[in-house]
Amino acid sequence: MIRAVLAVAVASLLSAGSAFAQKPSQAVRDFATVQNCIKSKSGNEEKCIGLVSEPCLKDVSGATSEMTGCISREQAIWDDILNETFKRLRDKLDEEQKVKLRDMQRAWITSREKTCTFYWDFFQGTMATPMSAECNNRETARRAIFLLGFLLDADNK
Repeated sequence: MIRAVLAVAVASLLSAGSAFAQKPSQAVRDFATVQNCIKSKSGNEEKCIGLVSEPCLKDVSGATSEMTGCISREQAIWDDILNETFKRLRDKLDEEQKVKLRDMQRAWITSREKTCTFYWDFFQGTMATPMSAECNNRETARRAIFLLGFLLDADNK
């Protein structure tokens, strides 16, 4: 039952679509890859992180700009899922909960930024760029999955 409800929630979220900085057909395939994984991994959605970026990384020369491009492709998907989930969850909350959700998200954004920019502080080199991008992708995906759980619960009330 929970898997079916999650699949419906994710399908409706992901059907909203997005504009990506890549060919539209590739963006649609990438989005569908993540969407189908989330639907099939109920309770284990973190296994969906890297489904777009990892195969892409195997096909690039190793230039940090290409690596960052692969990771950013996937991060755009998770960012869309996160933003749409946030909006839909917010619409289901009372006023006090909306304020707390907003404050929680602002704190998380600050935490993600400080966490992922530490690669630059520590490594101080160009390799920090894809490492920071991977951190942003992973943290954004985890946050999207976290909020999807609340949306699922809100939909069941």
